[in-house]
Amino acid sequence: MADYDVTFIERDDTEAKFLVRGVTPAFANGIRRAMIADVPTFSIDTVRFIENSSVMFDEQLALRLGLIPLTTPLGGEFDDDDTVTLALDVEGPETAYSDDLVSSDDLVQPAEEGVPIIDLKDGQRLELEADAELGYGQDHAKHQGGVAVGYRHLQRVEVVGDRDEFHDDEPNIVRGVIETEDGDLVPTEEFDNDLTERYPDSEVEVTDVENAFVFDVETDGSFDVDTLVRAGVGSIRGRAEELKEAVQL
Repeated sequence: MADYDVTFIERDDTEAKFLVRGVTPAFANGIRRAMIADVPTFSIDTVRFIENSSVMFDEQLALRLGLIPLTTPLGGEFDDDDTVTLALDVEGPETAYSDDLVSSDDLVQPAEEGVPIIDLKDGQRLELEADAELGYGQDHAKHQGGVAVGYRHLQRVEVVGDRDEFHDDEPNIVRGVIETEDGDLVPTEEFDNDLTERYPDSEVEVTDVENAFVFDVETDGSFDVDTLVRAGVGSIRGRAEELKEAVQL
């Protein structure tokens, strides 16, 4: 694989914006697809209701439970199709939340506290057991740990002259990240995505930077964004190695 360069522009535990130089559009799209489809997460798949005297049908509650992100370690602790059991027992008047789920494994817990499941009235009760399975986004969307993964061309903005006194006041909208003539990387949100706000008195020229892409990545909390990106790239590397071995046979 050719050399490539990565620069983080914004970064926290679950969201990141970073620039990758030296990759083709096909490879950039491969990274995006791998982060969505090839990185496994735990998600509730089967629910056994012991008591449900709420106003909501079992099937509706099972759907809600399946959409609660669960922490997923990717260090080899679990294999494909491994199962972790979670239990919930809440009696009204009370609201059942994600952190009321009690897991059989400390490594697999609700990724976010305070996610409401259902509001129980006086005398109502919800008791259940749920099996969470390790699966892939390519098989079901509930296993997509990358909930928002996209990329755009890096765009270079160059000042080519002064605006005349009769210039058009129409906004010049760009989105993503621009590279200035000084080599600075500036998220377009900083000037409301309108180049006329950043360069009010200048004519500018915008061009796509070849083989340079800005990724916006957000996880559902199953793991941090670094883990998601590394696992996605690792998936591509593994596929490439499998192909190389198959071709040499």
